[in-house]
Amino acid sequence: MLNPVWLHTFRTLVEVGHFTHTAEKLNMTQPGVSQHVQKLEQSCRQSLIRRINKRFELTEAGRILYDYALQHAAREQALLAQIQHDDPYQGDCRLACSGSMALWLYPQLLNLQQQHPLQIHLEVAPNHRIISAVANGDIQLGIVTQPPIDARLSAQLLGDEPLCLVLPKRYQDKPITVELLQQCAMIAHPDLEHYLQLFLNKCGHPGFDSCHSSDFPVIGYINQIHQILQPVRQGIGATVLPLSAIKAYNHQQDLYIAPTQAPVTEALYLLQRKHQPLAQRYVMLKQWIDQHWQQMASASQ
Repeated sequence: MLNPVWLHTFRTLVEVGHFTHTAEKLNMTQPGVSQHVQKLEQSCRQSLIRRINKRFELTEAGRILYDYALQHAAREQALLAQIQHDDPYQGDCRLACSGSMALWLYPQLLNLQQQHPLQIHLEVAPNHRIISAVANGDIQLGIVTQPPIDARLSAQLLGDEPLCLVLPKRYQDKPITVELLQQCAMIAHPDLEHYLQLFLNKCGHPGFDSCHSSDFPVIGYINQIHQILQPVRQGIGATVLPLSAIKAYNHQQDLYIAPTQAPVTEALYLLQRKHQPLAQRYVMLKQWIDQHWQQMASASQ
């Protein structure tokens, strides 16, 4: 790697065109300027200048190095400008959430990206991977359904997301019983066991709280979040999903969301590293996510 101080001296010498004047401009001695040039020549293993009396001419290697020195100075200025100007609506944004949350969040982020020069990178992952990615600094913000125990992280409660039992339309207005749900059978997905157990524990329907998710037969499985509701729409089985995933589905009118005796919700947390100051674009993004989530939650009530 070329010494940046020597490189700066060489670039100044080429632009000033005189050793003594270069030394004066850089508050150096003339022998110091000569020494920097000699050290660069040793590093490059090429002669950079050819002295002609009190003047000098650049060699071909010297011209190439001067062009490099200009590019290096320009990159350094651009870097300093970027560091000093922390624009809340420009730059790279890396965040992660569950697949069901992404169905709601990603279209909202695209709208934001259309308005501002942001680069949005949204990772869809389970809770444990999101927590690990935020803790390791690979992702700056994460949305999860459980507060982390990792001391490196801080969590802000975003709100409570409703969990919904979704059935084929033919079950509309029928009493929701254990027998009906067993008869309907379940469309499984990676989070069904967790969601279904929460629903059984909290929904308030008689007999549900004494059931286990394994008590209900599975008639199909799909691990693509945007496809989970298709077999429900076609009357094949039921499933449990967050409300945000259902609202992102284009055929909600063909589904039946079963009423509950008590609210069934799951808490959502917004994660970041505890002692790492966020760039302004992430501060903006946290506020923006919180605002849009609250708007969506209010509209759902």
